[in-house]
Amino acid sequence: MKINLKHNILNDKYTEYVYEAFDIQNKTESNVTIEANLEHLPKDWNIGVVYGGSGTGKTTILKNFFKKEMNTYNFDYKKSLISNFDWLQPKDATFLLSSMGLSSVPTWLRPFHTLSNGEQYRASLAYMVGKAKENEVILIDEYTSVVDRDVAKAMSNALQKYIRRTNKKIVLASCHFDIMDWLQPDWIYSPQKGRLEIASSRRQRPEIELQIFRCRYETWNLFKHHHYLTQDLNKAAKCFSMLFNEKPVAFIGVLPMPSGTIQNAFRVSRLVVLPDFQGLGIGIKILNIFGSMYKKDNKTLYIKTSNPSLFKGMLRNELNWKLINESNDIDRIKKSNQKIIEQGKDNGIKLIKESITKSYKYIGEEYKDNIDILVFNADAYKEVAQNQISMF
Repeated sequence: MKINLKHNILNDKYTEYVYEAFDIQNKTESNVTIEANLEHLPKDWNIGVVYGGSGTGKTTILKNFFKKEMNTYNFDYKKSLISNFDWLQPKDATFLLSSMGLSSVPTWLRPFHTLSNGEQYRASLAYMVGKAKENEVILIDEYTSVVDRDVAKAMSNALQKYIRRTNKKIVLASCHFDIMDWLQPDWIYSPQKGRLEIASSRRQRPEIELQIFRCRYETWNLFKHHHYLTQDLNKAAKCFSMLFNEKPVAFIGVLPMPSGTIQNAFRVSRLVVLPDFQGLGIGIKILNIFGSMYKKDNKTLYIKTSNPSLFKGMLRNELNWKLINESNDIDRIKKSNQKIIEQGKDNGIKLIKESITKSYKYIGEEYKDNIDILVFNADAYKEVAQNQISMF
């Protein structure tokens, strides 16, 4: 398929200057031909990429071959982010955002324009993908052009999982090749080469290598705004920060269980993965590493959470984490709250949150290799802090 683009040129003193300065023949029209050899796409596909540099016709190919405009988004800055997904039920809206790797509850409650570049891009992807009609081919222009490259990889991994899980079709125009191993497209078309490459098999996603820093309590300040429940952290917690490609991505705080309960037992007090790096399974990877490390020292690690995303992760890690308690007596909580209300709203008693809470115990294998935990030093902390602040 050849796409011929013709445009009339209205000549004036500026165009005349260009003709004379560069010895170009005077023109009255511009003619451009772009090759779009997409007639032989695979029968069953979910993700396609038109890859090439600026000016190679990526957007033109998508519009002309699929005969539709690019998908767009429109956010009301007066509303919280999640309220902009009002064509969905609240539960479905949280699922969609989480599927794009945007599972930070505080982020859901902020307006779109207050989010970081990475958060805005994930939110816009969620909007365009979620708003698409059934059987519509979703077209995304300039994919990941405005975000950090590590963020782009994390985002691509989350997107491809959602697209395949829901059996949608999406085509992305991009000038970046570093996302391909994370996006795992079914086909790639290069306008410059005029060549269509069809994936014969699914490539394995690259491994994620984390550096673990033992850090000061103050490091929590860089992560606390992203915790889904509270910004508080017990000062007795042993704190660790995780880095991916020299960027801080996660934090974990561990406390001993109250004395007199279980011997040699510890619990995860706080676990935060920054929004830009969600969707890669980093949270579960961290829990597995720490659970196995503590087991190697003849200690047991526990975690109590009410985060639905973590529930799903634990379900996929049944060999490592055992559910030991679940509190979901919503009816009892409602009755207790009603009694509090009847006794008087102004008596200072807080209502009980109606949430499901689950407790897990690490039962997996102990860590067999030596793990490199970098001990805190002032220079390292300063660098981590500066990198973190620059991401917002």
